[in-house]
Amino acid sequence: MDNVIENKSFQFAIRIVRLYKFLCEEKKEYILSKQLLRAGTSIGANVTKSQQAQSKPDFVSKISIALKEASETKYWIKLLGATEYLSENQTKSILDDCVEIEKILVTILKSAKNQ
Repeated sequence: MDNVIENKSFQFAIRIVRLYKFLCEEKKEYILSKQLLRAGTSIGANVTKSQQAQSKPDFVSKISIALKEASETKYWIKLLGATEYLSENQTKSILDDCVEIEKILVTILKSAKNQ
Protein backbone atom coordinates (compact mmCIF):
# COMPACT_ATOMS: atom_id res chain seq x y z
CA MET A 1 0.00 0.00 0.00
CA ASP A 2 1.23 3.46 -0.89
CA ASN A 3 1.76 5.63 2.20
CA VAL A 4 1.48 9.26 1.07
CA ILE A 5 2.92 10.89 4.20
CA GLU A 6 5.78 8.42 4.41
CA ASN A 7 6.69 9.03 0.76
CA LYS A 8 6.31 12.82 0.96
CA SER A 9 8.29 13.11 4.19
CA PHE A 10 11.07 10.92 2.75
CA GLN A 11 11.26 12.98 -0.46
CA PHE A 12 11.24 16.13 1.68
CA ALA A 13 14.14 14.76 3.76
CA ILE A 14 16.11 14.24 0.54
CA ARG A 15 15.48 17.88 -0.40
CA ILE A 16 16.56 18.98 3.08
CA VAL A 17 19.83 16.99 2.87
CA ARG A 18 20.56 18.50 -0.54
CA LEU A 19 19.72 21.98 0.75
CA TYR A 20 22.02 21.41 3.75
CA LYS A 21 24.87 20.46 1.39
CA PHE A 22 24.18 23.54 -0.75
CA LEU A 23 24.14 25.84 2.29
CA CYS A 24 27.42 24.42 3.60
CA GLU A 25 29.27 24.21 0.29
CA GLU A 26 27.96 27.29 -1.54
CA LYS A 27 26.95 29.68 1.24
CA LYS A 28 29.38 28.55 3.95
CA GLU A 29 26.49 28.53 6.42
CA TYR A 30 26.82 25.82 9.07
CA ILE A 31 24.74 26.74 12.11
CA LEU A 32 21.21 27.38 10.81
CA SER A 33 21.58 24.68 8.16
CA LYS A 34 22.43 22.10 10.84
CA GLN A 35 19.21 23.00 12.68
CA LEU A 36 17.29 22.70 9.41
CA LEU A 37 18.87 19.32 8.69
CA ARG A 38 18.01 17.95 12.12
CA ALA A 39 14.39 19.14 12.12
CA GLY A 40 13.67 18.50 8.45
CA THR A 41 14.88 14.90 8.45
CA SER A 42 13.23 14.20 11.80
CA ILE A 43 9.75 14.59 10.26
CA GLY A 44 10.10 11.45 8.14
CA ALA A 45 11.90 9.56 10.89
CA ASN A 46 8.96 10.11 13.25
CA VAL A 47 6.41 9.27 10.55
CA THR A 48 8.29 6.00 9.99
CA LYS A 49 8.35 5.30 13.74
CA SER A 50 4.59 5.92 13.87
CA GLN A 51 4.08 3.00 11.47
CA GLN A 52 5.43 0.70 14.19
CA ALA A 53 3.46 2.28 17.02
CA GLN A 54 2.46 -0.08 19.81
CA SER A 55 -0.83 1.68 20.50
CA LYS A 56 -3.02 4.51 19.29
CA PRO A 57 -1.58 6.94 21.90
CA ASP A 58 1.92 5.94 20.75
CA PHE A 59 0.91 6.61 17.11
CA VAL A 60 -0.58 10.00 18.02
CA SER A 61 2.57 10.87 19.95
CA LYS A 62 4.89 10.07 17.02
CA ILE A 63 2.73 11.97 14.52
CA SER A 64 2.58 14.91 16.97
CA ILE A 65 6.37 14.96 17.15
CA ALA A 66 6.56 14.87 13.34
CA LEU A 67 4.19 17.85 13.24
CA LYS A 68 6.30 19.80 15.75
CA GLU A 69 9.41 19.07 13.68
CA ALA A 70 7.58 20.28 10.54
CA SER A 71 6.70 23.53 12.33
CA GLU A 72 10.31 23.97 13.42
CA THR A 73 11.54 23.20 9.90
CA LYS A 74 9.22 25.91 8.57
CA TYR A 75 10.80 28.37 11.00
CA TRP A 76 14.36 27.58 9.84
CA ILE A 77 13.35 27.82 6.16
CA LYS A 78 11.74 31.23 6.76
CA LEU A 79 14.79 32.42 8.69
CA LEU A 80 17.19 31.25 5.97
CA GLY A 81 15.04 33.06 3.42
CA ALA A 82 14.79 36.24 5.49
CA THR A 83 18.56 36.33 5.95
CA GLU A 84 19.10 35.80 2.20
CA TYR A 85 20.83 32.45 2.46
CA LEU A 86 17.96 31.21 0.27
CA SER A 87 16.47 33.02 -2.68
CA GLU A 88 12.77 33.87 -2.70
CA ASN A 89 12.12 31.01 -5.14
CA GLN A 90 14.13 28.49 -3.09
CA THR A 91 12.32 29.55 0.07
CA LYS A 92 8.87 29.33 -1.51
CA SER A 93 9.50 25.96 -3.14
CA ILE A 94 10.69 24.14 -0.02
CA LEU A 95 8.29 26.02 2.26
CA ASP A 96 5.35 24.90 0.09
CA ASP A 97 6.45 21.27 0.50
CA CYS A 98 6.81 21.72 4.25
CA VAL A 99 3.35 23.30 4.57
CA GLU A 100 1.82 20.47 2.54
CA ILE A 101 3.38 17.89 4.88
CA GLU A 102 2.20 19.88 7.89
CA LYS A 103 -1.39 19.87 6.58
CA ILE A 104 -1.30 16.11 5.97
CA LEU A 105 0.03 15.51 9.49
CA VAL A 106 -2.73 17.69 10.99
CA THR A 107 -5.34 15.68 9.07
CA ILE A 108 -3.82 12.38 10.23
CA LEU A 109 -3.75 13.60 13.84
CA LYS A 110 -7.38 14.77 13.77
CA SER A 111 -8.46 11.48 12.22
CA ALA A 112 -6.50 9.39 14.75
CA LYS A 113 -7.87 11.37 17.71
CA ASN A 114 -11.48 11.01 16.47
CA GLN A 115 -11.36 7.24 16.06
